[in-house]
Amino acid sequence: MNYKTKSWDDAVFQILVNGLLISILFAVLVPMWRVFMMSVTPLGHLSETYGLWLEPWKWSFEAYKQLLSHPSFLRATTNSSIITIGGVIINMLLTVPFAYALSNHELPGRKFFITIVMIPFLFNAGLIPAYLVVSKLDLIDTYWAVILPGGINIYNLLVMKSFFEGLPEELKEAARLDGANELQVLWHVILPLSKPILLTIALFYTVAHWNEFFNAILYINDAKLQPLPVLLRNILLAANMNEYVEYDAFSAAPVEAFKAASVFLTMLPMVILYPWIQKYFTKGTLLGGVKQ
Repeated sequence: MNYKTKSWDDAVFQILVNGLLISILFAVLVPMWRVFMMSVTPLGHLSETYGLWLEPWKWSFEAYKQLLSHPSFLRATTNSSIITIGGVIINMLLTVPFAYALSNHELPGRKFFITIVMIPFLFNAGLIPAYLVVSKLDLIDTYWAVILPGGINIYNLLVMKSFFEGLPEELKEAARLDGANELQVLWHVILPLSKPILLTIALFYTVAHWNEFFNAILYINDAKLQPLPVLLRNILLAANMNEYVEYDAFSAAPVEAFKAASVFLTMLPMVILYPWIQKYFTKGTLLGGVKQ
């Protein structure tokens, strides 16, 4: 009887969890679908942009065509790509060796270094000191201004540290007995076993850099260097679309379609990227978030 009761409780719990997950899925997909529908709405069907369905034979990709062919959109996309790729490379080059060093319990002064790491994690210096540091280093109006201040994310560092600590110590000791130094242990032993956490942390950094907005507004005044989220904000607030597309009274798409297309194109790379890493995401987060 207890077994049957437990099975029934598990079934009810599973139904509730699945129902909640499906609800969250719809809460995410419905707005995305509505934005896409708005983006493919032709000029003569403006009222239909507020619905969730438009017949495929009425779709118009004029908004995408004009956005993707305009120099400002291509330039902003290039800027975001440079910031994202360069930022992730620097983030990983700094985070991985630092996390490995902190995971080594034999590291001299380990507690001191962990304390130093935790101070900025718990206390923020503030906006003005951060701006003054970037300004004094002559990083204003450069890509480095939005890449270097976030060189190491403390949360990501601690998650990766916990993952490294959970790896078998015997493997590291065996490599050391064979004459490997710490860099060789990291490269030949640790990293091949750390694919889930590496991809998970890289995904965190990628999303953060691709969505970079506030620091770009703060540190980059040159319009030619501004990333895609800043351009998206300008398009959504624009009173005159001619700055971003060749728009006139005879354009084949309404203004709302251009704005929706810019939103959809901005989020599309992350939507495409996530499914490829999703299978490692849960494993890397769980193994890195709980010390073995």
